[in-house]
Amino acid sequence: MSPTRSTTHGLVLLIGTVALGLGSRRYPAALPAFVSTYAGDVLWASMVFWLLTLVRPTGARGTLAAIAFTIAVAVEISQRYHVPWLDALRASRLGALVLGQGFLWSDIVCYAVGVTLAAVLDGILAGRRHRAVTGAWPPRDRRG
Repeated sequence: MSPTRSTTHGLVLLIGTVALGLGSRRYPAALPAFVSTYAGDVLWASMVFWLLTLVRPTGARGTLAAIAFTIAVAVEISQRYHVPWLDALRASRLGALVLGQGFLWSDIVCYAVGVTLAAVLDGILAGRRHRAVTGAWPPRDRRG
């Protein structure tokens, strides 16, 4: 049985992730070079995971993580495809933030890290919700 996630927590995590991601792109000089280089991609993939938890609040964590990673990789691979209308879309600020601008293998590593971090945080929150409701830790599978 998959946990039901709090929509409020999901929205807060989504908004917080977007804010951190935009901040990392807007103020890169305020961050160490390594962080400013990769934080946006890590947070972008985390954002995809949080979006999926809002769409499927009872979805299995592993399944949602796999879907989020697949979406992120698909968007990255799409950056190798160039047609005028798509390049024009990517040239806009919003298009660049959502679709990216150029394929990088390092982005795929960042996506794996971002999805993993989001899934781990989701698991921690699930444990806390379970403990708050039942007073028990760890959550136990109630199937037979």
